[in-house]
Amino acid sequence: MSKHEALHELQKKTAEANLPLKETATNLVFGKGNPDAEILFLGEAPGKFEDAQGIPFVGAAGKLLDEMLNKINLTLNDIYIANILKYRPPNNREPQPEEIRAHTPYLVEQIKIIQPKIIITLGNYATKFILGGCTVEGMAAVNGITTLHGKEKKATIAGKEYLIIPMYHPAALIYDRTLRPVADEDFKKIKDALGQKSLLAY
Repeated sequence: MSKHEALHELQKKTAEANLPLKETATNLVFGKGNPDAEILFLGEAPGKFEDAQGIPFVGAAGKLLDEMLNKINLTLNDIYIANILKYRPPNNREPQPEEIRAHTPYLVEQIKIIQPKIIITLGNYATKFILGGCTVEGMAAVNGITTLHGKEKKATIAGKEYLIIPMYHPAALIYDRTLRPVADEDFKKIKDALGQKSLLAY
């Protein structure tokens, strides 16, 4: 089975599951991009526009992400994008611990299928979640994005070690434009990491 087929099967399985937030959401927001990509971008949860269309990163934050990718000569064909939560929390509220726990197995399976070389965690929540061992309990021990952005880290997910590079969430860059130059510099590290396999074994 190809990665594309495996993701399609997982998407069906996710849609059929009685997951928290499903009843209040409009659409499942599973993921988009190239299943064979070496880079996985991971956010926290779908927003209003994503919920309406069933596609991650389609609002203003998505447009900014596209711009930043173009600056380092990458497109959606080079990456895969997903969120920890597959449904939007009502009014974009903070996810509850039990919601995260229920959605986690589907995200972990998604990562296992894609097997990216690098996972880019977008924002505080996704960074703490991945570096905290994909557990709610582990998140508290992880520093925030202001400390970790642009720094290469390692995380083990389902028995496999991944290179993690935390980045500011595009929504944060829209809110605070002074972060943009820092984020642009951080983004250049994605290309550097792809070109230096030694980083993956450090």
